[in-house]
Amino acid sequence: MPERWRSIARRLTPSIGLAFAPMTTLLSPLRHAVTCHRDVEAVVCGDVRLTYAESWDRCRRLVGALRALGLRRGDRVAVATTNSHRYLELYQTVPGAGFVIVPLNTRHTEAELHYALWDSGTRVLFTDLPLPDDLVERVVRMPDGYEALLAAAEPTDAPDDVAGTDLAGLFYTGGTTGASKGVMLSHANLVANAFHLMASAPIDGDTRWLVASPMFHAAGTVAVAAVVWNGACQLVLPTFTAAGFVEFAEAERATHTLVVPTMLAALVDEQLERPRRLDALRWLAHGASPVATEVLRRTMRALPGIELLHTYGATETAPLATALPHEERELDGPLGRSCGRPVVGVELSIRSADAMPCATGEVGEVWIRGGNVMQGYWNKPEQTAAALVDGWYRSGDMGYTTDTGHLFLVDRLKDMIISGGENVWSTEVEEVLYRHPDVAEAAVFGVPDEHWGEAVHAVVVPRRADLTAAELVAHCRSAIAGYKVPKAIDVRAEPLPKSGAGKVLKRELREPFWAGHDARIA
Repeated sequence: MPERWRSIARRLTPSIGLAFAPMTTLLSPLRHAVTCHRDVEAVVCGDVRLTYAESWDRCRRLVGALRALGLRRGDRVAVATTNSHRYLELYQTVPGAGFVIVPLNTRHTEAELHYALWDSGTRVLFTDLPLPDDLVERVVRMPDGYEALLAAAEPTDAPDDVAGTDLAGLFYTGGTTGASKGVMLSHANLVANAFHLMASAPIDGDTRWLVASPMFHAAGTVAVAAVVWNGACQLVLPTFTAAGFVEFAEAERATHTLVVPTMLAALVDEQLERPRRLDALRWLAHGASPVATEVLRRTMRALPGIELLHTYGATETAPLATALPHEERELDGPLGRSCGRPVVGVELSIRSADAMPCATGEVGEVWIRGGNVMQGYWNKPEQTAAALVDGWYRSGDMGYTTDTGHLFLVDRLKDMIISGGENVWSTEVEEVLYRHPDVAEAAVFGVPDEHWGEAVHAVVVPRRADLTAAELVAHCRSAIAGYKVPKAIDVRAEPLPKSGAGKVLKRELREPFWAGHDARIA
């Protein structure tokens, strides 16, 4: 970390605990920006360009509009729409006005959306999806209904008594391992995340942050408060495509972005095939799921000179927990597979199955503690009690730490494969598969096996049509022990199934193999 950021981190350290700024809310950064950066460009979205003064006026009108809808303090307001400057306004203003925002995955089925709306008790839904009007009390259609509300509303100040401990949002998890849960994040949780990011990334007034990940996901909103607090500009990409990303980044001179690994792989392929002038893009973060080292090497070929930041966390940690600055310097060294050290204000502990601390280098479950850790799961006390223990969040991820505090993840707790009594970490096998130049996507998981209990199985999407399973097996045998080599590899043309956040849905790939079994582990 550069010394100037270490200095900032030291100044912030006493301020990022649970008691941080009890009256600071998600609207506080915008209040600061309109005072200090009134005429600075705040948002670019399509043909729309807004200064901080204009954004502030629209947000004050939104406060008036929400009150005119009859909402009461703490009522839930859901958003199911593509990225836009309007989404930014809702994200900051709904919690800032004393209500609770519920970002919904636009890729979910109507049944999944209906469940989240029912579970959260949402009263008002802002959406551009063709959903029926009777799902909630009031459906506001985007963008026309939204703009009509603002036009008819009186500019109104947000209340002054919204506290940092108040619930700011319910963030429904992607459901990669089961039914979605509403993660309860307070203003203090999300404000802590803003300071974690500012202590880890070179954000200042010249930053032009490209919002490319969907804003219903933490990766899409991770930088909102930090960018606004610095009076910087957010460049909002409504829907991600690799070509759209590079064209927008070039046209608007984007300097920073954060993407998930599937997006990173796609934009790198696009830039290598059809290079664009992206010399302004100097900083790129990635997170949300593991990424193959080979994808990062391709990133450096596509975007030479860029600084990479590997982030790790979860919706439950608002989301940042660790960061590895200048990852590009470590790709061929011992830290090449690390996801960094805890960000300022966060503690990590590696625990055994009986919740005892593990020794350095010993694999266990990653526990996380800090001002960013959620309040719990909405209406799910048993799952909350299982996930939160004495202020620690049990991540369900397996990893180990070094004597320098660097975290290395080895797998999801539920994705570990036990074959013939040997532990096989699926991510290790995936990493080997990704080293093959003709592998575009890979997923590894356990399937039932009468002899071994579980067998290692892989599904691969190739870059060339004639890639064979035998070729991939031989490639794996040259790099890892025999018991880790997939017993079978399915080579298929269609992309792997993914959640709205871009995570591979291994449960969908695994399910056909375990159909008829009472458990999903041998």
